[in-house]
Amino acid sequence: MQQSPPQQSPPQQSQTPQPPPQVPRPENAPAQWDREVPPAAVPDPHHERPNQPQAPGAPRHGGEIGREVLFRPAQRPPSSGWRRFVHRVSGGSVNPGESAEDLRRRQLADRVNQPIRGDYKIAMLSMKGGVGKTTTTVGLGSTFASLRGDHVVAADANPDRGTLGARIPTQTAATVRDLLNDVANIHRYSDVRAFTSQAPSRLEVLASERDPHKSEAFSEGDYRSALSVLEGFYNLILTDCGTGLTHSAMRGVLDTADALVLVSSPALDGAQSADATLNWLDAQGYSHLVERTVVVISASRPGSSTVNMAQLVEHFDAKVRAVQVIPFDPHLAEGSEVDLNRLSRATADAFVELAALVADDFPEAAGRHHGLIRPRRGTDHIEGVQGDLP
Repeated sequence: MQQSPPQQSPPQQSQTPQPPPQVPRPENAPAQWDREVPPAAVPDPHHERPNQPQAPGAPRHGGEIGREVLFRPAQRPPSSGWRRFVHRVSGGSVNPGESAEDLRRRQLADRVNQPIRGDYKIAMLSMKGGVGKTTTTVGLGSTFASLRGDHVVAADANPDRGTLGARIPTQTAATVRDLLNDVANIHRYSDVRAFTSQAPSRLEVLASERDPHKSEAFSEGDYRSALSVLEGFYNLILTDCGTGLTHSAMRGVLDTADALVLVSSPALDGAQSADATLNWLDAQGYSHLVERTVVVISASRPGSSTVNMAQLVEHFDAKVRAVQVIPFDPHLAEGSEVDLNRLSRATADAFVELAALVADDFPEAAGRHHGLIRPRRGTDHIEGVQGDLP
């Protein structure tokens, strides 16, 4: 009987640990590839990872990736002083960052650029001539126009021969009267632009009539009609008023204004006229405008004044929302076209500060809406005004 060969037991696996599988070295691989790589660290393109349930409460990544996640905050380059010089000569490789003064100016510009819903109307007042009201109108309007991206216009409502149109380069001989005569044909911005001149700062000016006899006939109804056109195309509307508060057009100016800028001089007579103007406005039911007035003390002469400036500022600061001092500037004293690039640094900064103070009252930015503070008044409350005016 033939015996079957004995069955061989299966070979026992060696207890010696096996080396990890060798992964072929890709072409142009870094030197670290030759180091030992654990098998779990080598991705297998043919192996699908099972869906692993996520633990309750574990954070999930979803939605859009914000800019702050992907980019490091960039340091702003300096805009003045030795910091700017170093940044320029190094070709931008050395960035010392903004100085405290650069940061202050940027914060002022941010305030000036606060959004406006609809339009905002600023009446520029002065009961005394020769204190720089028209110059302040152009300086403030030019500052707004140069820093903001929307449309800014200054309208001359002086019943006498206004000089607002002479403070910027003349592009058209048209006046507010020409605009009123062609209202029916104004449908778009290019239509109204044909009646304004524009400064290099982008400020537009709607000039008044040059004939005093015609300008005297500029009434409240004319002002309101012109304003209704400007409201449709401009976000900021500055009105350069005359020195008379009881003139017919002034009724419409005060009834429709959102804020006042009252210009005075660092002199006793100028301060007294400004003080009397505030008292008159308050007595005639315009206390809401007094609360929103920014008093500008404009120095029209060089040198220091004998008037105590700190006491003068403190006096008006107790009555109005803010006070701003505009220093003397030789360029503004010329009485000709106003060019922001020719202003001294101190004067240019003062106008930016003034614009920021005015912008702080914009309804959308400040959370206040003028319609909720006071209603629009009628047109009969200035008739028969009694009392002495300065």
